[in-house]
Amino acid sequence: MDVVDALTRWQDAGGMWRVVAHTSSGTVVALCRCDGGEEVDRVTSADPELTAFLAGRSSSED
Repeated sequence: MDVVDALTRWQDAGGMWRVVAHTSSGTVVALCRCDGGEEVDRVTSADPELTAFLAGRSSSED
């Protein structure tokens, strides 16, 4: 799964995402609804492209 593509599509569809944790096994990102921010899924990835995409951001609202 291309995590960066998934986050971009989620955001383009109106949802938001936020970084939950950075762990030794990767970064954990929560996918949240656009109406109230309820978490609906989580993605964990150690992909360097995700790290570059996040570049210090903690959410799609940064």
